[in-house]
Amino acid sequence: MENQHTQEKMLLITSRVINYLDQWKLSEAEIINILGVPDIKPRHLSHYRKAEKALPQTREVYQRIDHIVGIADALRTTYPFSDKMRLMWLRKPHRRFKKNTPLSVILNEGVDGLMRVRVEVDCAYGWAIGDAMNAAAKAARS
Repeated sequence: MENQHTQEKMLLITSRVINYLDQWKLSEAEIINILGVPDIKPRHLSHYRKAEKALPQTREVYQRIDHIVGIADALRTTYPFSDKMRLMWLRKPHRRFKKNTPLSVILNEGVDGLMRVRVEVDCAYGWAIGDAMNAAAKAARS
């Protein structure tokens, strides 16, 4: 598992990640789904938003946070002047997702969906994943 963060740092990370998801205009149930924390009750999300409670420090939650931040950063880079365009990209059917929206891919496929969407919107991340896969394949053949 990743290195554990201090409680203070994890509270800040939690608040910022939920803020990103709030910018995507998601329901509380969708936020809980995307974060992969089904034991959190929707009515308690306000405690996480205000940095009063922190998300659990598990490998899966760290992966989800990494992808959410990567997607949010890539969307801000792609559409630097328009929150509306970032939101529209998440909610518009996409040919690479078989006419599904990136948001539906994220909601239905969990960590894999987050990674698929991130690869699509963040070309640098996509290249890094491709390079790693090629290196692994080359090592397996050797």
